[in-house]
Amino acid sequence: MTGTVLSGPLLLAIPIAVLAGFISFASPCVLPLVPGYLGYVTGLTGEDLEQQRRGRMVLGVSLFIAGFTAVFVTMGWIAGALGRSLMEYNDVITRVLGGVTIVLGLVFAGFVPKLAGEKRMNVRPAAGLIGAPLLGVVFGLGWTPCIGPTLTAIVSLSSGFGDAQRGGLLAFAYCMGLGLPFLLAALAYRRAMTAFGVLRRHRVAITRFGGAMLVLIGVMLVSGLWAHLIASSQGFIAGFELAV
Repeated sequence: MTGTVLSGPLLLAIPIAVLAGFISFASPCVLPLVPGYLGYVTGLTGEDLEQQRRGRMVLGVSLFIAGFTAVFVTMGWIAGALGRSLMEYNDVITRVLGGVTIVLGLVFAGFVPKLAGEKRMNVRPAAGLIGAPLLGVVFGLGWTPCIGPTLTAIVSLSSGFGDAQRGGLLAFAYCMGLGLPFLLAALAYRRAMTAFGVLRRHRVAITRFGGAMLVLIGVMLVSGLWAHLIASSQGFIAGFELAV
């Protein structure tokens, strides 16, 4: 295959994907449940979490992250592969997905309450390290609308690349933005809970910002501005390529 996996378009999209992942983490139906997730994937009680048994916490969280990363990277890979097979209709597909992203951005920001609501798969794997990867898979497949809108934006961007590897890499960047705060919480539980308290106090502003970001991405996709930026970045970063 000619070309590179990491090039101008991805250098433009990866920071957006990481930010989208963090916004998903900071959303009102994920952030408040972080202590519960940490306890569930490690099998530790609240007192043990306070004592910061880091080795077990890091292992459990890593397995949890691996579970939802497998789901999201597969989605990104599929979106990129479909983008390649449907390149003839790529412009129409991109604009349609952009419209969907706009609607989901408004839902995420709370402006369409009738479409909002917490929906998730009612599957509860065994608590502890053994169930941690499965809980990650369940988290990846069934947690909406907090993850759904931001993930839709990433899938929309992935489909425009027409490359399964690039789609998977963009989804992996999203998982880093979503997963690293979980890992930081495992490494420094008490400090993380204090920092998360600040995020909870500003949850409305974070949600509105996230929704505005999704609407902006959707508008860029619908208007063709995203494609224009990608074309411009190809020329601007033509001399910088990392072959993979």
